[in-house]
Amino acid sequence: MAATTFEPNPPKATPSPGLVTRIGLRFGVGVGLVCALWMAGLQLTGNNGFGPKQIMAQLFVPLAAVASEWVLRRQLKPEKPGLGRSLGVGLLTVLVAALVSASSLVGMARVAGEKALAVNRAEILEIVRHQQRENPKVKLSQQEMQQQIQNVEKITIGDMAVSNFTQLVLLGLTLALPGGIFLRE
Repeated sequence: MAATTFEPNPPKATPSPGLVTRIGLRFGVGVGLVCALWMAGLQLTGNNGFGPKQIMAQLFVPLAAVASEWVLRRQLKPEKPGLGRSLGVGLLTVLVAALVSASSLVGMARVAGEKALAVNRAEILEIVRHQQRENPKVKLSQQEMQQQIQNVEKITIGDMAVSNFTQLVLLGLTLALPGGIFLRE
């Protein structure tokens, strides 16, 4: 019979360095490209690729953040990822997705040209005017209403990119933070 030895504290498998970064980049670039392809598809099909329909693809960002946190947890088993790593991978996923999406919006705007941006401004202007007419709780002066309209007419590519980035970060963090807390153990 062969003798077996028993180690009371077997050595733990250390996670490979950069695991959080690799997972965060993989998921962030992937979902960022989904957002970019969605905007390009909208633009190519005659829809406003810069408008409110972007939200359809942006909803995947918080799901991708939670998925990256789950994958990290699975790859570290039996070790627990801990709060820092779990939140880190979710946050990295969201930030990379937002950067990819906002960058692609800038590139698409440059390719699409001023005509597409004018269509976007017209759509936003229609929404603003409708809100001004239909919201009885908020009474704006004529000067405030004109200021809103002037702000819409001055929207630049940079403004749209910052808006896209901000929306994705805020939307992504809605699930990334609670998901990271829950999946840390």
